[in-house]
Amino acid sequence: MEKKETPYVLDGKAKESAAVLQTANAKVINIQLRKGEAIPEHNADAEVVIVVRKGRVQFTSDGKTVEATAENILHLAPMENHRLLAAEDSDLLVFQINV
Repeated sequence: MEKKETPYVLDGKAKESAAVLQTANAKVINIQLRKGEAIPEHNADAEVVIVVRKGRVQFTSDGKTVEATAENILHLAPMENHRLLAAEDSDLLVFQINV
């Protein structure tokens, strides 16, 4: 068993992104964004599952925008182009899973 910390760090600075864990077939990334901060369009060569721990984040892919919150999860297919915008201060975990 291995415990990884993901402290909230936005009190002292703006956008933060850090790899939390990497295994042979998965990677976990913690992203923290202040309201209004964005990540430009990109993709990953893995299945992606996003869990918002705090806040609201708008994800746009193929012209469609959905809002991810602590009340739902978001799944993206490999190589699916997407961008995101924090609708409020947000803390999310991104799971990239290689199948």
